[in-house]
Amino acid sequence: MTEEHDLVALARRAIERFVCDGVILSPPEALSDEMKQRAGTFVSLHCDEELRGCIGTIEPTCPNVAAEIIANAISAATRDPRFPAVCREELANLDISVDVLTEPEPISSLEELDPKRYGVIVQKGSRRGLLLPNLEGVDTPRQQVTIALRKAWIDPDEPYQMYRFEVIRYH
Repeated sequence: MTEEHDLVALARRAIERFVCDGVILSPPEALSDEMKQRAGTFVSLHCDEELRGCIGTIEPTCPNVAAEIIANAISAATRDPRFPAVCREELANLDISVDVLTEPEPISSLEELDPKRYGVIVQKGSRRGLLLPNLEGVDTPRQQVTIALRKAWIDPDEPYQMYRFEVIRYH
């Protein structure tokens, strides 16, 4: 087995400690530069190549990326409303990825999107929907925005704002 990136290993430890012991892991005392920064993060869980949980934050809510990943990893494993909480028996089979988001930038048209490179956020008032980039089966900007609108409960005929962002994805 290849060694996991530090951010993925942190997410895995956070999930394992919470699922097995009910303990919220503390961030490491010595943080790498990438763990010290502040950014939104998403933690995605797959089991047997099927989505098992995905929760994240568009903007940072914690003091650093390490704390952000811990919170989102626990949420992805236990609070994704689409799935039951991950159980102890599933831990060994979890494939975990961590996305660290860049600052979202406003865009005015689909031509400014590339679903392989950019994620998209759609917003109407307090309703927001986000779709990460480079997802299997999402090949056009139109598909990407349609899914994000559905997630936000925004009618495609309503006016809404769009933002794009990039991610650094760790497996």
